[in-house]
Amino acid sequence: MMEQYKGVQLGELSPHVFAVADASYRAMLNDSMSQSILVSGESGAGKTETTKLIMRYLTYVGGRAVLDDRSVEQQVLESNPLLEAFGNAKTVRNDNSSRFGKFVEIQFDKSGRISGAAIRTYLLERSRVVQITDPERNFHCFYQLCASGKDAELYKLGHASTFHYLNQSKTYELEGINNEDEYWKTKRAMDIVGISRSDQDAIFRTLAAILHLGNIEFSPGKDSDSSKIKDSTSNFHLQMTATLLMCDPDLLVSSLCTRSIHTNEGIIIKELDCAAAAANRDALSKTIYARLFDWLVENINKSIGQDVDSKAQIGVLDIYGFESFKHNSFEQFCINFANEKLQQHFNEHVFKMEQEEYKSEKINWSYIEFIDNQDMLDLIEKKPIGIIALLDEACMFPKSTHATFASKMFRNLSSHPRLEKTKFSETDFTISHYAGKVTYQTDSFLEKNRDYIVAEHCNLLSSSRCSLVSGLFSSLPEESLRSSYKFSSVASRFKQQLQALMETLSSTEPHYVRCVKPNSVNRPQLFENQSVLHQLRCGGVLEAVRISLAGYPTRRTYAEFVDRFGVLVPELMFGSHDERALTEAVLEKMKLDNFQLGRNKVFLRAGQIAILDVRRAEVLDNAARRIQSCFRTFAARKEFVKTKKASISLQAYCRGCFARKMYKIRRETAAAIILQKYARRLLLQRNYHEACSAALLIQSCIRGFIARRYFSAIREQKAALVIQSFWRKRKVAMLFQHYKQATIAIQCAWRQKLARRELRKLRMTANEAGALREAKNKLEKKLDDLTLRLTLERRMRAAGEETKLVEISKRDKIIETLSAECAAAKLSARSEHDKNLILQRQLDDSLREISMLRSNKILKAEEENENSNLKNIVESLSEKNSLLENELSTARKNSDDTMEKLKDVEGKCTRLQQNLDKLQEKLTNLENENHVLRQKAFSITPKPLPEVLSFMLTLKFANSTGLTNSEQKRTFETPPPTKYPSPIQHSTGSRRARLPVERHEGNHEILLSCIKENLGFKDGKPVAACIIYRCLLHWRAFESERTAIFDHVIEAINDVLKAKEADGRLPYWLSNTSALLCLLQKNLRSNGFFGTPSRRSAGGLGGKLAQTEIASIACRAW
Repeated sequence: MMEQYKGVQLGELSPHVFAVADASYRAMLNDSMSQSILVSGESGAGKTETTKLIMRYLTYVGGRAVLDDRSVEQQVLESNPLLEAFGNAKTVRNDNSSRFGKFVEIQFDKSGRISGAAIRTYLLERSRVVQITDPERNFHCFYQLCASGKDAELYKLGHASTFHYLNQSKTYELEGINNEDEYWKTKRAMDIVGISRSDQDAIFRTLAAILHLGNIEFSPGKDSDSSKIKDSTSNFHLQMTATLLMCDPDLLVSSLCTRSIHTNEGIIIKELDCAAAAANRDALSKTIYARLFDWLVENINKSIGQDVDSKAQIGVLDIYGFESFKHNSFEQFCINFANEKLQQHFNEHVFKMEQEEYKSEKINWSYIEFIDNQDMLDLIEKKPIGIIALLDEACMFPKSTHATFASKMFRNLSSHPRLEKTKFSETDFTISHYAGKVTYQTDSFLEKNRDYIVAEHCNLLSSSRCSLVSGLFSSLPEESLRSSYKFSSVASRFKQQLQALMETLSSTEPHYVRCVKPNSVNRPQLFENQSVLHQLRCGGVLEAVRISLAGYPTRRTYAEFVDRFGVLVPELMFGSHDERALTEAVLEKMKLDNFQLGRNKVFLRAGQIAILDVRRAEVLDNAARRIQSCFRTFAARKEFVKTKKASISLQAYCRGCFARKMYKIRRETAAAIILQKYARRLLLQRNYHEACSAALLIQSCIRGFIARRYFSAIREQKAALVIQSFWRKRKVAMLFQHYKQATIAIQCAWRQKLARRELRKLRMTANEAGALREAKNKLEKKLDDLTLRLTLERRMRAAGEETKLVEISKRDKIIETLSAECAAAKLSARSEHDKNLILQRQLDDSLREISMLRSNKILKAEEENENSNLKNIVESLSEKNSLLENELSTARKNSDDTMEKLKDVEGKCTRLQQNLDKLQEKLTNLENENHVLRQKAFSITPKPLPEVLSFMLTLKFANSTGLTNSEQKRTFETPPPTKYPSPIQHSTGSRRARLPVERHEGNHEILLSCIKENLGFKDGKPVAACIIYRCLLHWRAFESERTAIFDHVIEAINDVLKAKEADGRLPYWLSNTSALLCLLQKNLRSNGFFGTPSRRSAGGLGGKLAQTEIASIACRAW
């Protein structure tokens, strides 16, 4: 596209930036005069991109001049992304807004080649380094460095959100832009413009130091007006800043937290509070970045090089556009001031120059009014009462504030028509610019206008070991050392730079490019008509169009006019006519009026040049048609002759080719028939052999399949027979084992029943021999009683109350331990009882099944007719067994445990039998001694031992309630003998007393029903114990030696405790047994058992026997 506009006159092609650039380049070559292209427009209108296009076109038409293996063209183009990275940032209206002004001078030699370039910058927005608002961003280079990967890790950088200078806005990424890619593009641009790798590393190290410096926080020091580093995090960032800047950390801390004042008496060091230290930190960051940016521009200029001998140059101005935000500060004031300057230059060139041209050409015209903004410039920059002058004056006084500055400005400039005071603020003011009214907030005007040179900062960084950092801060002159701060006005310096820029532009021929922002949402193919009209009006475009329409917008020199429109009067072109006369003749022939002829140019009204162009196009079209018709006739005849000759030669050649082709076809046909014959034979033969081999293969496969299937059937049949035989064997074995186990269980039960019966008989025999044992025991106890009486009396009298207290404490401890053991035993007993119940149920079921099978077997032997029914029952049982095989597998383990328990029971039975044998031997021995004992019993009268008897009864009572398991077991296995038997002469009387009790044995079923039922309590007493005691008392069971009623009561209580609901009835029967013991003791006392020996009788012996039986009942119940 650049080639399309190259060398074309402005206006012949559609409007484009390349056309303006080419016009300036041609004007420079033709007139040998410097040119300038001023790109202006609103923020976000595309000024930076337009500047890039202009520079690309100029480097294209200007050629390439090689310098140090890097072309000047590349260096000029690559300076744009480098300066954008360090000078552009995202604003509310633009994602890539230039925060500085830039004027690029491209220098050319005599042949029009680029020979050098220079870049000038204006008013970098330094405050953006330390303060931004959401959704704006800081300069691009900071985000690129944080996203650089390994380089960021080298400088201890993380995400942009971790730094104070960047996280004031939550916008860290730009849509469609990768920060890491832009970082490498920036480094590539540095390589191209000639910045060394060491300088690049120093640049990015300095940027990282600025980020770390912003994270340093301060806290109050020892004094109220002093400060110190806040915490370890701030200390880390301080150390990193000192490391990256290669300076002393302590000196850095002192430069941030203190201020030194030089006086005649010496140096005074003043502490800074937290707010002043933070402001000092921000000032250092802004100073470092501004000097780094200036060094970067200076280094780019040195690398590109300037041509001192160049006589022609083209300057491209890319400066900030007019800005009007919700909050406008000092930066917007300076930016709009620069735009006012440029607008004045535009007015002078477009409006004033045009009227001067009318005067020089001596054209009759009337003066056209246009808007002049000179009064606006006087308001801002005029001395001594301009806004800038008043601002500088306020900055010179330390105690001045923005309020004093605003009041002084309104007092001196209140009558100016362009200045207005806002209604709701005393310090804000409104200026009517050429583009509209803008309200400025003066809160930070004084701070941003002061450009202090801090001596501590300069001394700190000039001592850096990094050559780049120390080069940025040269040593201060002596007069600046008198104060820690040296004031310099930013607005005054900017005004001087603008004045120099205007002088440069005045010495060149300007070309204007007005950039228009189509919409405010930054979207393509969207035009806001009112916004576009407002920008055209503010830019002076509509005013220029109005002035052009009021005057003569079209002007041409006579030579240009005759050269272009002379074809309209070809009859006048021959001869030596004057160009002015030819121009007048052309206009008269076209019947145009209201035009004027000047000294060197013809001036036409709007639209007249279009009429001339249309007529010229018609004449040229007619001439072109005539020339085209003649040329087409000649070309068509020439083509016809050539075609005729070619067709004749082609026909001859085609006939020969056709004949040869037909011969070749016939020959190939004959050969094809022979080939087909042999091919068909070969194919048929091959197919036959394949069919034969396939048939043989299929037959062999089928035969093999049939044989394998027959073999597998035989093998399955044999395997089924083997499985059936093993299954029948296993089934019979399982049935046999089942029957065997059931038989063993039945035998065990039967043996247990026989053992119980035999035990009962032995007990009866033992009771009959009780008289002999009593006599022997009486003689043995006589000696024991005499000895115990003496010992007990001594111990009882010596111990006294101490024995009682010890016994009480022991009994309390025993009761506590027994209660704990009882609770644990209850829990374990409940769990064991549940398991035993489950096992008992399973055993009962198996016993029932065994009994059924046995009954069926007996019935089978007795009744052969019912064989079929029994088989059906067996089959049903086998089906049930097959369904319960899984349950039986688990029950077998339990049955094994029960078998082991049964074996233990059998062992106990054997041991019991052995004990019975021993008892029989003892009985025989006792019978032998019976005769001697009888004689001694008749000869010696027993003496009463009430104290010993009472002591033994208390021991008996204690043992009945608190015996250990082993003692209880002994009590169950061996029946207790009577300790105080009566003489043999009383045996007949005891038997006579036992007779009325035995007469009531028929009523023991009523007593057993009372035991089985849970009768509960009445008035706090167990009902069952009372009933048992009343029945035994009524039946005089206590007067007999031993009867079967006690065995029935013991067995009934055991059966009740072994039942399913025994867990809940165990406490109930414990209370019953204790109640029976109490009633027994009361009965014995009432009968005089504990009284004098004269009261002893046969009834006392029965009472003692009854007490022994009740104690055994209680122990068994326990």
